[in-house]
Amino acid sequence: MSIAAPPSLNEKLPRRGQVPRRGDVAETVRSARDRLLSPAGLPPRIELALLRQHVSQLFLGLPVVATIVATLAIAIGLRETLFAWSWIAANIAGCGLLVLAVLRFETSNRPIFQALAWKRLFLVVHFLAGLPWALLWLWPLCESCGLVDTQALRFAASMGAVATIAIIGAALGGVVVAMFLPLIGALLYRLATGTNVLDQAMHGLLIGAVPFFALVADRLRKGAVERLRHQAEKDQLVSEIETARIQSDEARQRAEHANLAKSQFLATMSHELRTPLNAILGFSEVITNEILGPVGNATYKDYVHDIHNSGQHLLDLINEILDLSRVEAGRYTLNEEPLLLADTAREGIGYVQMKADTKRISIVSEFEPNLPQLWGDQRSLRQVVLNLLSNAVKFTPEGGRVVCRVGWTAGGGQYVSVSDNGPGIPEDELPTVLSSFGQGSSAIKSAEQGTGLGLPIVQALMALHNGRLDLNSKLGHGTEAIAIFPHSRVLEVMPALQDFV
Repeated sequence: MSIAAPPSLNEKLPRRGQVPRRGDVAETVRSARDRLLSPAGLPPRIELALLRQHVSQLFLGLPVVATIVATLAIAIGLRETLFAWSWIAANIAGCGLLVLAVLRFETSNRPIFQALAWKRLFLVVHFLAGLPWALLWLWPLCESCGLVDTQALRFAASMGAVATIAIIGAALGGVVVAMFLPLIGALLYRLATGTNVLDQAMHGLLIGAVPFFALVADRLRKGAVERLRHQAEKDQLVSEIETARIQSDEARQRAEHANLAKSQFLATMSHELRTPLNAILGFSEVITNEILGPVGNATYKDYVHDIHNSGQHLLDLINEILDLSRVEAGRYTLNEEPLLLADTAREGIGYVQMKADTKRISIVSEFEPNLPQLWGDQRSLRQVVLNLLSNAVKFTPEGGRVVCRVGWTAGGGQYVSVSDNGPGIPEDELPTVLSSFGQGSSAIKSAEQGTGLGLPIVQALMALHNGRLDLNSKLGHGTEAIAIFPHSRVLEVMPALQDFV
């Protein structure tokens, strides 16, 4: 697991597939490298972070150790001058080795695969720095000279040094044992050769203090490891979030390019398709009406009629696709003006009345009187009503009934509703019907051929008017489509102000 901060991100979006592949490869290489180079159970990245923490704490703790050394040297140096200077020189040499190791560590590039080597180096240097503490107990000092017992001074100084190193060096595993192993050897020697029971008890207590403070240092080290692990998980999560953001931006850019390409394709193909279709429709009408002369063959005339119907169907399909694509691309401009929703509904009924009469379908109008004007686009609302009525007539069987209602909503808005008594739509197929090119299974069997774009276009146009389309249907009981306009689009009429006399 990586504890490093996530890599800097390029401002430019990566190529398709670049980020996920690089991320997977990097994670695989990192985990394999960590498994190979971490026999102790910790990844080298964490070992390296612990070494950095140890170095920073070492500079803070050295003055404390130096104070202990100086205090002991002054207290004993009043009667043992040779020992005092030897003791100070030995500690200066040990601290010098530590400082040299720290400076070498700070100036190196500190590659991850050398983390364990640096740890061993620091443990060796700490072992050498602990030799003066063995010298403290092996040097023959006068036990009863002076005001303070020399044995008590050495015990207090050694105990303080062990506790200090355990706290400041906890990040480096085994530092207490490595540094005070010479001290333990010296105390065992004194314990074996000594005869004073009180001194032997003091020696044993000091020997037992080393593993105790080693255990304390180990607990502190485990706490530091857990913090580093949590930091590594947080950094990895941040890196994954950044990678997901890049992938999302890349996908959005690809979608925008695809949408732009689709718009350009439709803009180009609309002209290329409409030009020959207009010619097909025009010439087929000329032949059907026999303007330039009789066809002479009834079968040919039927074929021309089929050609005209097919061309008209294809032209309607192209127009619907273009309308839907313009709405989805945000290029559909609304020319808004005050209008009466009831008038728009009557106009739509007039367009489909002939087709309804052919199927003996009755269209019933139920408009609430005195409805105020609505602020909207006349062409868009006409298409909304016409699409709803066309679908109702298309899916209603012969002799059926279609009801068109216009009225108030509970929230003060207006609605136009078209209901029929056709086959209905199963509840699980409603999302399919509202999707582009989607059609219900029962409707396909019983209705005329359609494009499946009527309701999606209505839904998109209603969204442009801040409204919505509700579709209620039950299999075998017909369908009701309700286009609802918000209260904000209703132009309320203010009462006339009376002239002041």
